[in-house]
Amino acid sequence: MFAKSSLVFSLIFCVFSIAYSQNRARINLDENWKFHFGNAADPAKDFNYGIANIYKKSGEAGNTPINPKFNDSGWRTLDLPHDWAIELPFVNSPNFDVLAHGYKPVGGLFPETSIGWYRKKFFVDKSDSAKKMFIQFDGIFRNANVWLNGFFIGHNKSGYIGVDYNLSDFIKYGEENTLVVRVDATQYEGWFYEGAGIYRHVWLYKSNDLHINSGKVFIHSKQDSKMATVTAEIPLVNDKNGRTNGYVYTYITTRDGKKIASSKPTNFDISSFGKKLITQTITVPNPNLWSIDDPYLYRLITILKSGNKTVDSVNTRFGVRKIEVTTKGLFIIWTKTVCSTAVMNT
Repeated sequence: MFAKSSLVFSLIFCVFSIAYSQNRARINLDENWKFHFGNAADPAKDFNYGIANIYKKSGEAGNTPINPKFNDSGWRTLDLPHDWAIELPFVNSPNFDVLAHGYKPVGGLFPETSIGWYRKKFFVDKSDSAKKMFIQFDGIFRNANVWLNGFFIGHNKSGYIGVDYNLSDFIKYGEENTLVVRVDATQYEGWFYEGAGIYRHVWLYKSNDLHINSGKVFIHSKQDSKMATVTAEIPLVNDKNGRTNGYVYTYITTRDGKKIASSKPTNFDISSFGKKLITQTITVPNPNLWSIDDPYLYRLITILKSGNKTVDSVNTRFGVRKIEVTTKGLFIIWTKTVCSTAVMNT
């Protein structure tokens, strides 16, 4: 039961974006993928997946698409995002498995169109050999296994949560790299149309050993009628064998790039292969509240320095709006009026 008095607090909407510089880069990997259906019921029709040793130390993974030497010349070439379910015809069946996939032939009843294999070749220059390399999948539906150059990188079952992997120990610098994703859409997570495949973008990130875990920057705020106190929680990662130190500072700009507030520098010291969470607070006078009519987003710029050199920087967009929880429900406030967008009665 809610108390009689209302609870008022600020809500931050964050949209992650990368700061392009010599210290960090984000490269889109959407183009020129190879695609082919596998088979959920017959390993022989699934390119020997489940028969061959897919975890060989050599990284060759037998005669499967995981092997970099596998011949995929007969596979379909496409660009991401890709949803193979939407390309399939509708089917008429009373089975709930079909209903959950939007009456498309995906699921346990259709093993021949419920597994998808994706392969991608890409090149990384030798000059990047000192960088840390990560790959980020914004969305795969679903149950995906990922390999690079024949080595297993990771697994993610969810069709709705993006995932990233550290590729640094498996990248071939100055050579061709082979990225492989096996997607299994036989199961479902909801009763609505869910699709199948790598349905969002794929990104290759490169950064220094000492860097900001940029996708994990968390921003929240407290607000009164005249100002918002913005708190940023910044995770630092030291991926090298050696203790390091430096300092972090942040500043906020308008969406037009005008600097309006900044923090004081925060010193840090991180052990070898260690992590550190830095918290900084900035006051924004007369905040411009996010609304449907004016979806205003500020920019939080985070600068990481070590040895008097900038080693990383990240740009995180965020919006502020006030919400109020009372005995009548949940209210979102972006002007002097109150807009009820959801009600939670008790």
